[in-house]
Amino acid sequence: MRHFQALSAEPDLFLHPPEDIRRDTDPELRAVALGATLYTPGIRPDLVRDVSRQAAAGAGAVVLCVEDSVADADLPEAEQHVIDALHTLSTHDEATLPQLFVRVRTPEHLTDVLGRCSDAALGVLSGVVLPKFENPGDAGLAWFDALDAVNARLDDTHRLLVMPILESPRIIRRETRTRALADIRRLLLDRRRDVLAVRIGATDLSSVFGLRRPVDLTVYDVQVLASVIGDVVNVLGRSQGGFVVTGTVWEHFPDAERMFRPRLRTTPFEQAGDLALRRRLLLDGFDGLLREVSLDRANGLIGKTVIHPRHVPVVNALSVVSHEEFADASDVLATDGGGVAASRYRNKMNEMKPHHFWAERTLLRARAFGVAAPDVGFVDLLERSLP
Repeated sequence: MRHFQALSAEPDLFLHPPEDIRRDTDPELRAVALGATLYTPGIRPDLVRDVSRQAAAGAGAVVLCVEDSVADADLPEAEQHVIDALHTLSTHDEATLPQLFVRVRTPEHLTDVLGRCSDAALGVLSGVVLPKFENPGDAGLAWFDALDAVNARLDDTHRLLVMPILESPRIIRRETRTRALADIRRLLLDRRRDVLAVRIGATDLSSVFGLRRPVDLTVYDVQVLASVIGDVVNVLGRSQGGFVVTGTVWEHFPDAERMFRPRLRTTPFEQAGDLALRRRLLLDGFDGLLREVSLDRANGLIGKTVIHPRHVPVVNALSVVSHEEFADASDVLATDGGGVAASRYRNKMNEMKPHHFWAERTLLRARAFGVAAPDVGFVDLLERSLP
């Protein structure tokens, strides 16, 4: 899989194009390359066609879900859809497929569903999404015991990795959060080689308080959710010994009703000569998504869960490293002894030691999503990648 593969015929967009991401690629790079991770209910009748279309539209990661998106009565049918789809997809060229995951319900469900898959079907998977992940009294070990049993069937270089979702009431309630996160951190560090990334489940967390954010507010406007994000990054997303933590779900379809004025500036679109694109983004309600992705990055989150294919190019376009970011990161990492220097763009100060980890993360993102050419901005990328 390679991001922006459809734009490979337009070399003027990238100073450095994205790299290929394979099953045997370094897991840290695979985690950063998740980008817009698209969830697809397992009950859909033609998952093979869905995955192929989503990959062609730019989705670098797809989750086939047999958890909350599937009604209990439909679960057996959804399970069979997923198993059949994995068998069929195992015959496809790996280069045409996104990173594929299955979201199951419990450790026992993981064992049951993946136990019914052939080795070839398992070979097309990148990993498993673990919902409502907790670890009180080492209860989280059951997930890894189930994972170990599946991985025993696979070559070590193609082992399945997990993405735990933090979304339980113990995570959002203030009096239990610190202990809950500490217990989770201890287990995930013990099983680090099995963990691709950590996800935050905003929908389940909101449900504890009966909340739901509208399309023109971000998750950071909902203070009980914003506090969880800050604490999760604090405990699990540290520069030393941390994990990739991904952004919460953007659950709104295009054309949702809105109350407040948009905050998407006109200037970048005027400079690119494409005010029509700005109007299109506003009509689709994507200005809220653009703002939330920007705030995700500022708060230490990488990538985002999405539920509609049209969200994918928006999230991924904002994941491309700008030429300015690349210049700053390269200059920071080129200096070993510390110190401070003005940015090449003469608009900020680079401090070599404090900005070191930011620079490393930026260059990792550059490998996954590419570096834009000097005069290319996110408007240019959106214009050429939106369907």
